[in-house]
Amino acid sequence: MKEKQNTLLLEIKVTENAELLNFLVDSNVRKSRNATKSLLVHKQIRVNNKVVSQHNHELKAGDTVSIHKHDHKMDQKKLKGLTIIYEDKDLIVVDKDSGLLSVSTGRELLKETAYNIINEYVKGKNAKERAYVLFRLDRETSGLMVFAKSPEIQEELQHTWILNPLKRSYLGVIEGPLVPEKGTITSWLTENKNFVVFASKTDNGGLEAVTEYETLKANSRYSVIRLTPTTSRKNQLRVQLQFIGHPIVGDKKYGSKISPLRRIALHADELEFVHPKTKQKIQLSSPLPKKMQVMVDAIQPKKKEVSEE
Repeated sequence: MKEKQNTLLLEIKVTENAELLNFLVDSNVRKSRNATKSLLVHKQIRVNNKVVSQHNHELKAGDTVSIHKHDHKMDQKKLKGLTIIYEDKDLIVVDKDSGLLSVSTGRELLKETAYNIINEYVKGKNAKERAYVLFRLDRETSGLMVFAKSPEIQEELQHTWILNPLKRSYLGVIEGPLVPEKGTITSWLTENKNFVVFASKTDNGGLEAVTEYETLKANSRYSVIRLTPTTSRKNQLRVQLQFIGHPIVGDKKYGSKISPLRRIALHADELEFVHPKTKQKIQLSSPLPKKMQVMVDAIQPKKKEVSEE
């Protein structure tokens, strides 16, 4: 490794083939994986002097990876309540802020939704185009969302994801420690007339919901967990965690009694799917919002007592 002045902070020569994010993590360029992702999000990484933001970019032996100072002029397109982190002629992927509704509902016909903001952005570039939602995030959940730029791309992706579902994962902070620390939650979800979703352990005619989870760290009060849903149901993660007695911190609708962040502690941080046209694998990530990162960092695992023999 060698350091240089001006905008270049660090330069590393690649000695063997690897994916970019894994290479950066293994090279210890930042203290945590999340901080390393932030370098990619802010376009601070170049490969052979070209900016690269996809963390699955394939590196080859002989490539040069360089880390640069944060140049605000290189930031992704920042719109009100969201940031565009990936765009091509077919798709847009955004990082949505907590508090922004994904789409208008029958009860809340709002102009300021992620869909309306992106739709206006797309039409501003080409009056004949519009945006098409691929999936939603709850209002208080932050993180990655995908929009198509044509009904054909929307339909193709929806059909593809039925056969080969996209991979989405979330980071969440929940109340209490989970036992077991890793597993799968399977339940059936139904919604009442007040738009509240309920879970059942057995098939009650509702929609089956399946979520894999893994505890990353925990103490007696909180757990930081990774959630990977294999189905996509309304309020799925929130309802299932309430159902097993560990609501997401800040989720008053589904059982949480505390709200230190004044939002739901849930963030859609990783996304992986195959591009419908290029057939290349798209892998994107979003660092935790600052307040949520502070909370996660403050959760220190309880030390296990060592028994004497």
